[in-house]
Amino acid sequence: MKISNIPQYFLLILRIKPNEILGFRILARLARYLTPSYRLTWPEIDWFKKESLTNILTQFEENNGFNAHRRLALQQLLRLIYMVPGDTAECGVYKGCSSYIILDSNSKSIYHRTHHIFDSFEGLSEPSESDGSHWKSNDLSVAENVVKGNLSSFNNYILYKGWIPDRFRDLGDRKFSFVHVDVDLYDPTLASIEFFYERLSEGGIFLCDDYGFSTCPGATAAIDKYLKNKPEKMICLPGGGGFFFKGCTTDPE
Repeated sequence: MKISNIPQYFLLILRIKPNEILGFRILARLARYLTPSYRLTWPEIDWFKKESLTNILTQFEENNGFNAHRRLALQQLLRLIYMVPGDTAECGVYKGCSSYIILDSNSKSIYHRTHHIFDSFEGLSEPSESDGSHWKSNDLSVAENVVKGNLSSFNNYILYKGWIPDRFRDLGDRKFSFVHVDVDLYDPTLASIEFFYERLSEGGIFLCDDYGFSTCPGATAAIDKYLKNKPEKMICLPGGGGFFFKGCTTDPE
């Protein structure tokens, strides 16, 4: 039996109509048996039904995926840069969901922000020894025209096709209010924080989507290495990833 068929299987046995609360209780009992170390989230949280997030998740076929908590975190963090000057940037765009959320936020800003998107559109580069064995080169490859189609509602962005950090030089001396890095591997993550740290405005946010994931040890190591002698330290997010505010001295734990 496939895992995707388990919920229907239990409903068939109980011969009941689908019910979210009862379904959650069944799921929780099953999770305690199959994955005892996994921590579930309460199903009564209001943002589960928040249209501004649900509509985007549905558009990118992530409504029943594993990224909802991180997408919510991105939406909420972007609210904190409302009065911070500077453009926005993303390193590693995949299908464009995060950039869509950033562009949506930019459209409401008092600043005329341009969003700068960096991606090879050939998937990941060659992993190093620091990256473990989860990824291989060209994983997560998405064509440029797919991203452009998904972002067709916006025009205030620039796509930089190429390997990180080759295209960073095209940015000149721009300042940034928000930088989102999602490149999974040690070398491009380190290159990204090295470049953007000094270009972040005071109060700007640097968010690394891969921070703290066992599948991305290189990304975590790169961030921690760079911030070792900096006043800022990463704040871990409960749904995965981490961020810091530029200029905010952080308890190093």
